[in-house]
Amino acid sequence: MAGTVRAHTFEGRDLLAGHLVLDLVNTVTARDAEPVDRLDGYPRLLEWAALTGEFDPAALADLRQMAEADPAGAARALDRVRELREAVHELVTALLGAALPDEALLGAGGPAPAAAVERVEAHGKRAVAAARLTVRGGTPRWEAGVETSELDFLAHDLALRAFDLLRSAPWQRVRFCPGMRCGWLFIDKSRGGGRRWCSMATCGNSAKGRTHYRRKRDTAGEPRP
Repeated sequence: MAGTVRAHTFEGRDLLAGHLVLDLVNTVTARDAEPVDRLDGYPRLLEWAALTGEFDPAALADLRQMAEADPAGAARALDRVRELREAVHELVTALLGAALPDEALLGAGGPAPAAAVERVEAHGKRAVAAARLTVRGGTPRWEAGVETSELDFLAHDLALRAFDLLRSAPWQRVRFCPGMRCGWLFIDKSRGGGRRWCSMATCGNSAKGRTHYRRKRDTAGEPRP
């Protein structure tokens, strides 16, 4: 990703995608303009992970200690998370048909970019190699752990989740937010499937404000009868 890395304090409004891996993709904002990467360090990645509520706090505490003891290793682990994030974004974009002819159907676009597929595959293989097969509620799954993945725990866990997303995403409900300086991805879980914005409180209201301003400006420019 070519763009700027900028510190950002993550809040609940940054987790609107409907899937953890898409929330990871959305740690880059303004993809439609000048991309800004909000993961400015491994501690920020841990901050984001804690906010999601998807990870054991004790595991995150262990990772923080490991990162403090090995900052260079933590930086490399963050780079791998970023690489996974960008490969997933590229692959999801292709699957949505964003760069395809208008008649392309969601989830049935052209060939997926080989380089992105290879990167996601490589991350998945590394994750499985370090993971354990568990059975919970009668369902087997690969599960990453800090004890085997160490600083790459988040990269491995997210890679396993990325495969599940790519395999079973409801593609007819995956959307790009059309807001200015946004480009976030999200799954539309509304009853009627009419969600357009990542959030009405941000992009939606901004768009409404711009529309109102244009209408007011155009009306003011009309000659009086």
